[in-house]
Amino acid sequence: MHPDIQEFIIQNTGADLTKLALQKNPFPEMDWILILNQIEARTKAKDKLPTWFAAENIIYPSKVSVEQTSSEKTAAYKSSLIEGDTLIDLTGGFGVDDCYFSKKFKSIAHCEINKDLSAIVKHNFEQLQVKNCHFYADDSANVLNNLSQKWDWIYIDPSRRNDAKGKVFMLKDCLPNVPDSLDFYFEKANSILIKTAPLLDISAGLSELKSVKNIHIIALENEVKELLFEIHKNYSGEITLKTANILKDKIETFEFVLGAENELPSYHLPQKYLYEANSAIMKSGGFDEISSFFKINKLHKHSHLYTSEDLIDFPGRRFEIEKVISYNKNEMKNELLNQQANVTIRNFPETVENIRKKWKIKNGGNLYCFFTTDKNDNKIVLICRKIN
Repeated sequence: MHPDIQEFIIQNTGADLTKLALQKNPFPEMDWILILNQIEARTKAKDKLPTWFAAENIIYPSKVSVEQTSSEKTAAYKSSLIEGDTLIDLTGGFGVDDCYFSKKFKSIAHCEINKDLSAIVKHNFEQLQVKNCHFYADDSANVLNNLSQKWDWIYIDPSRRNDAKGKVFMLKDCLPNVPDSLDFYFEKANSILIKTAPLLDISAGLSELKSVKNIHIIALENEVKELLFEIHKNYSGEITLKTANILKDKIETFEFVLGAENELPSYHLPQKYLYEANSAIMKSGGFDEISSFFKINKLHKHSHLYTSEDLIDFPGRRFEIEKVISYNKNEMKNELLNQQANVTIRNFPETVENIRKKWKIKNGGNLYCFFTTDKNDNKIVLICRKIN
């Protein structure tokens, strides 16, 4: 926290750490590795945590902790989903989620078993003027028992145990073991929000949990970042999947009820426009629901690409189809051999890498080529231009 060291960290944010590490430590009273770690972590925080980056006297944990924490954008969205008087975070970490929960709750509790990390977050919240958060450097089960109060919400971001590497990702393989602890948690709160990594299979999560009301799938710039299971004590109704793709200027949302009887999708050969749903919708598995809701046609049951004659607003990428060709040697040689294009495959037997190599297609440019299968099971290529 020495002003000179803080200034040095700020001045060297973004610097080449390999070169910097070879320099003589200008602050011999301080561990040089610790200073370098602060520079590296602050560099990582620039785009992900702009509030922390802009604030003075912030202390960062390891760069791994910064990489693993929620971004401010996903934390802000998450905080819009729940509200109440009290919330306890059983896996506080670097505290980004709690900073945003503090804006929606009268009082929150941050539990973090790592005492150093707990102290860092407490210090940072003082710099950020977050005044309604209480800190507990202890195992969350102990905190819940010792405080002996009822909470409006429990928030949990369980971490995968090291010995579970290589196994199918299940919540029971994480710490804390949420499925085994649910009854205990429901003694302390009626509502629980569980954050999981995006690689968790939704059906696997549902097989381990009970009383699930909503499943939130959050993507940032079309990359799925988080799954959230929202559960309420004794709830036994329908489950709603809610997707959100957070973009620079808007949030694309779509939701549907799991297992509900919907209008069956219609299938059509490629029309004038092509649509590719965003990654949050793709993760949700709502391939037919998106077709029925927007009244657009699917190219094939398993292609998950959509088409229409008239252009519509759509939660994903939109393209104008310039040409449709059959996937054969003659047509490929005439249209795409030695060309530059962005290549995507959907329900197609070859990889992007093989397609590029076979037809010498360079990556990039303004052309977008979708290699897919139409409703008649023919292998086709859609040559498109992207619509902004």
